[in-house]
Amino acid sequence: MRPLTALCLSLLLAGCTSAPREIEPVPGSITYGGNPSTRLTKSPAGSTVFHRFQDQFAKEWEERYIVQLDGSLKLVDRRRYPIPDQ
Repeated sequence: MRPLTALCLSLLLAGCTSAPREIEPVPGSITYGGNPSTRLTKSPAGSTVFHRFQDQFAKEWEERYIVQLDGSLKLVDRRRYPIPDQ
């Protein structure tokens, strides 16, 4: 029973050490082509910034950014919103 316990423990630890996948900016994202040259100086580090835009196919997206210590933005979430029926 000891080898089975060791195997289960190693599998659990392996799952904990994997790094989260980064979200890549797309055209329309604030950070597409790199972070903007201006930094957010009045927003505290760790605060959330939302950005809503339409892509080239008229699909509406919302992105969530976190302000970093140096004032740059890190993209952490992107969601697509359905177009309401008219």
